[in-house]
Amino acid sequence: MDNIHGGLSRTIDPKTAAETFYDAVIVGSGVSGSIVAKELSKQGFKVLIMEAGPGKDFSLEGYFEFRKNFFTNPSKDNNSPFLPNPNAPMPRSTDVNSLRPGEPNTNSYLVQNGPFVSDSSYSRVVGGTTMHFESKTPRMLPDDFKTRTLFGRGLDWPISYDELKPYYRKAENEMGVSGDVESQKFDYINPETGELERKPLYDEEYVYPMKAMPATYLDKCVSKHIDGTEVDIRGEKRSIQIRSFPQGRNGIPNEKYKKFNNGKIFVPQGAVSHHQAETGERCQGNTNCTPLCPVQAKYDARKTLAEALKNHSENEFLTDLLVHAVASKVVIDKDNGRVKEIDCKIYEDINSNGYETIKIKGKVFIIAANAIESARLMLASGLQCSNGLIGRNLMDHPFLLNWALLNENAGTYRGTICTSGISDLRSGHFRKHQAAFAMDIHNDGWGWATGAPYTNLIDIVENQNKFGKQLREELVKQLSRQLLMATMIELPAQHSNRITIDPNYKDHLDNPRPVLSFNIPDYTLEGASYARDFSKRLFQNLGAEDHTSYSPLNYGYVNYGGEGYELKGGNHLAGTHIMGSSSSNSVVNSKQKSWEHENLYLVGAGSMPSIGTSNTTLTVAALCFMSTESIISDINKYDA
Repeated sequence: MDNIHGGLSRTIDPKTAAETFYDAVIVGSGVSGSIVAKELSKQGFKVLIMEAGPGKDFSLEGYFEFRKNFFTNPSKDNNSPFLPNPNAPMPRSTDVNSLRPGEPNTNSYLVQNGPFVSDSSYSRVVGGTTMHFESKTPRMLPDDFKTRTLFGRGLDWPISYDELKPYYRKAENEMGVSGDVESQKFDYINPETGELERKPLYDEEYVYPMKAMPATYLDKCVSKHIDGTEVDIRGEKRSIQIRSFPQGRNGIPNEKYKKFNNGKIFVPQGAVSHHQAETGERCQGNTNCTPLCPVQAKYDARKTLAEALKNHSENEFLTDLLVHAVASKVVIDKDNGRVKEIDCKIYEDINSNGYETIKIKGKVFIIAANAIESARLMLASGLQCSNGLIGRNLMDHPFLLNWALLNENAGTYRGTICTSGISDLRSGHFRKHQAAFAMDIHNDGWGWATGAPYTNLIDIVENQNKFGKQLREELVKQLSRQLLMATMIELPAQHSNRITIDPNYKDHLDNPRPVLSFNIPDYTLEGASYARDFSKRLFQNLGAEDHTSYSPLNYGYVNYGGEGYELKGGNHLAGTHIMGSSSSNSVVNSKQKSWEHENLYLVGAGSMPSIGTSNTTLTVAALCFMSTESIISDINKYDA
């Protein structure tokens, strides 16, 4: 047991996994599965994590291979670092590039029925979608948990913000959040009084583990013209301020955090590897940290998983990792309604079609894939649940992009992809009539909107006939002034937005592919309309030239109120196995435990009844810390 790092790269063979009876069997090695595995193995329980993707080890060489794939891939989409894997396929935004509104999409892994075509994606690799996430980690607002009660929209949670608050703190510690608590003070509707208030989201004197990421020069250029701008949103007056975002990436440890960390200063976790001297420490400000941080300063779930793999008893490691393992069926004992095993298809490598099926047994089973894959597995297992809610209420954050050319050199393309933005319109009484939104300042220019800087280079060479020094000067002139404002818009749960399966659509292992039926409600489009007008005003204040244009020929195009908009997927997929107060209105309870199968948990964003205007990962992590307490209790109960 001396070579503890040997546990980081080890994976278990299928025969051993099939012969072992586990305390807990976890499907998925993303943030949900990794947190549950770490917490359970710390308590001495024997845990298996099943991962559908390949078993890249935790060495620098393995990570550098991902990085090389990204650099050499002509497409720079979120899954470009990972080789195509037909045995565990994943959607890519490039899959829908050639689609037009109203056209069905059956050629890619995610079958889309429309009417809205989404380019949202997720990753099926060790570490899950945190391998390419943006790493913004804001908390949800208290009124986001009661949107049905307060605004007549979406669904209420069975728990409150205050109940989740201590677990948010655990999540922020686990992810090593850098941020400024003072910047996170917003107006929101008090769920108890129904009045608009500005109350702290945090316990008194609380600070993040690390200090906030420094504002970029671009942030400062925008801030000096925008801060203090007064806006009216359905009769509510607001003053706008550019604020920093909390981030799951390594910054400068905050000395004051000792109070919340047993008197110890927070120690950032570096690269997941044997050698951490030169990589994985403090963020270096790489703009292309999405999809892949070049130096592993950004949090990803492998950091949590690495800790889980270290946990051991006197005689054995307590967490096993089984890769190339695609869960195909959750098998229920008909006598007692419990899960008795999971059928798992094991493939040899990403280029082989052959597979063997093994059965994994245990006491408690945790489905910790993403919202789409968890629902797909349940449906493929014939476990729709009596209320028919598996797969329904799918949510995501539509993004509306607005871009302009500033009248000054703002040093665009410096710093991480997004350090600051506008959060003052995340809540208010206006949410009874239109969606709330948060707006990001993108430090990577117009990349998401137009394909910059590559499209700028092509235009300057082919259309302006400039080369050498003239080319370099023109590139600097254009790129350094680019401003992209990306608006993340609230989308409430809708019964009709859903994931289903169809026997006509199978993958290489004969597993059903997920079928997406999705529409954007008028409530969200009203928010998009306001956000577009709001962006125009911001550009005017900045003296910027608005270059925003939306084409009806592109996917994601919608028409609302006589105006056209293009909406991008936010990769914040949620809501397909929602939690609730009873078995009649939900799939799982407040601990993410199945109402119908007492030893089954479905954890992750799929349990969220609403997503408000915050990125989902931090909330998912907090929920998993909460659920683990219940899982531990259940395992002990079965031992008694």
